[in-house]
Amino acid sequence: MTAPAIAIYGAYGHTGRLVADELLARGRDMILAGRDPDALASLAAELEAREARGGASVRTHTAAVDDPGALRRLADSAAVLVHCAGPFSRTGAPVAAAAAEAGCHYVDHALEPHHVKHVFDTLQATAERTGTLLVPGVSFYGGLGDLLASAVADGLPEVDRIVLAYGVLGWRLTTGAKNTAAQLFAETERLTYADGALSVGYVEPRNAVFAFPPPLGPRSTLTPFPSFEPLTVPRHVPTRNVDMMLTSSTFEEPEVFESEDLDDGNRAASDFMIAAQAIYEGGNRAGDLRGHDLWRVAAVASVEAAVRIADGAGPVKTGVLAPAEAFPAREFLRALEAQGLFDAHLPEPSDQSDQSDPSDPSEGS
Repeated sequence: MTAPAIAIYGAYGHTGRLVADELLARGRDMILAGRDPDALASLAAELEAREARGGASVRTHTAAVDDPGALRRLADSAAVLVHCAGPFSRTGAPVAAAAAEAGCHYVDHALEPHHVKHVFDTLQATAERTGTLLVPGVSFYGGLGDLLASAVADGLPEVDRIVLAYGVLGWRLTTGAKNTAAQLFAETERLTYADGALSVGYVEPRNAVFAFPPPLGPRSTLTPFPSFEPLTVPRHVPTRNVDMMLTSSTFEEPEVFESEDLDDGNRAASDFMIAAQAIYEGGNRAGDLRGHDLWRVAAVASVEAAVRIADGAGPVKTGVLAPAEAFPAREFLRALEAQGLFDAHLPEPSDQSDQSDPSDPSEGS
């Protein structure tokens, strides 16, 4: 029996090509989709010419985000749609809606909090009616933080604060990522989660020092970093607060905004650490992920999710789910670690005495 096809929207972008490479390596049939038929045909020819493609079939489907009929036909032809074409504030809603209405499972690479919130707010009923699973944000930013928070807090009955800090060095932006970053840092309506409540409104950004584990060590960070974990983490972790941080140096490197034309090898030369702390009465627990090439990590994470869903190994529940609601966080992270994407340092779920000092690891500067 042939495995069901997985569609990639935005297939000829950097992330889309990495997703296609990973699907090809797994011998999965795929549908390359996007608005440019010539770019799709060129990528399909390139993939079909590879000897080690495991018999996977490659088809193309032309669809613009403002063509609902074409998007619906794409969703009708696939078991799972992996959406890679940001900024998702523009492309996310029509593609996710087409998938939900067609009963096609959906995974995307969004970082934008308002897009993720929109999917939860508007497509839950549709997805439940059509038996569809939508998991926005299965990517590096957002998705890995959501999974890591769940793994670190596993077994804790009550948490005062989840702190998620991204330490990223050597990140080189694509055109889409550059546009997304510019939009996010210009937004005045931020999502925050404090005192047990989600809020949308202006928050004054500030600098804080976060004590990353060695070898990174204490670093200046921007906080609140505009990611969607304040929305998703409280759905599966009993916490009253979620704090988001990103190393200030990430955007201080002169090449970061001048890297749109880099080759794939140079773009892959990023180093990262994602650190999480669950602070609770009597102590705190910590864990982290350490690796290289955040772009490939993002691509493989989305493929791991899409393949599990397509093969019936995803959650039984349908509707819109956070990454850590859709997949067992610890096992999913270990599966990615086994593929050489990062080293995962995770506390045991039964260990509630990792540290005796429950104080916040960050301080304003």
